[in-house]
Amino acid sequence: TWEDNKIHATGLELVVDLAQSSSFIDALSINFDWDTFREATVAHRLEGMEKHPLLKIQRLNQTDAPAALDIELCWVFDVEHCQPQQTGKEGNYRIEQASRWMEAISKEINLLLKNENLITRWHIEIEGDEHGKYLSSIYLISYFQYEVGNSSNLNELQTFVSRRLHDLLLKANKVISTSDEILNETIAA
Repeated sequence: TWEDNKIHATGLELVVDLAQSSSFIDALSINFDWDTFREATVAHRLEGMEKHPLLKIQRLNQTDAPAALDIELCWVFDVEHCQPQQTGKEGNYRIEQASRWMEAISKEINLLLKNENLITRWHIEIEGDEHGKYLSSIYLISYFQYEVGNSSNLNELQTFVSRRLHDLLLKANKVISTSDEILNETIAA
């Protein structure tokens, strides 16, 4: 967990080790981000929250912040397995190969998550050695946002968050299996 009072935010990070489940993805990181402005907005709407401590802070009550939960899913790819060195090859062949499978994964992810309110992007870092350039870090990151304004009490809100988390885990699993399939085909070729 983390808290930053300068930006009025709190977060929870869950990391799932995937080393035994995937040949190409080391971990899935799930980050829940929440700020006090949104918490005050939700507290205004929920039954029984009239004495919530944030409702006593004037500046938090003067905002029209949407009642939304931000969730970031980050798939951490294994750089060694995703871009193996090939004997006798030099140059940027590892980056070129990674570019192909990253593009194929992006296309599949866009189809899988087309109905979501999200942004998905790759985060990579490039280094070089005597064999050419390669990716030293590979992350696929999706940012989801869920409006929570329809909940009228804390139980409904907890049920909503639980359902969203379950749905996200199912989607995250599909991303993992899709990525593994594409990487198996690409690396074997």
